[in-house]
Amino acid sequence: MIPFENTWPYERVVNDIYIDQCPYCEQESILTPMKKSDLERAKEGIKTILIMPCCHHRMTILEADDDYFWTDEKLRK
Repeated sequence: MIPFENTWPYERVVNDIYIDQCPYCEQESILTPMKKSDLERAKEGIKTILIMPCCHHRMTILEADDDYFWTDEKLRK
């Protein structure tokens, strides 16, 4: 089971995936390059890589639900 500290919230607006604040550089209101098909694969439990457009940090998403990305690293302090 993935601990909650390894999660990060996201929002879907039509076909765009937004993150309120980057967990790495703390920039706000980020439109990610993630496609709807990538999100669907993550929801199926397929490992998905998201390169943050603000700082180019690599987030490895192990799975996703309707509110959170579940990753392989601790994102919450």
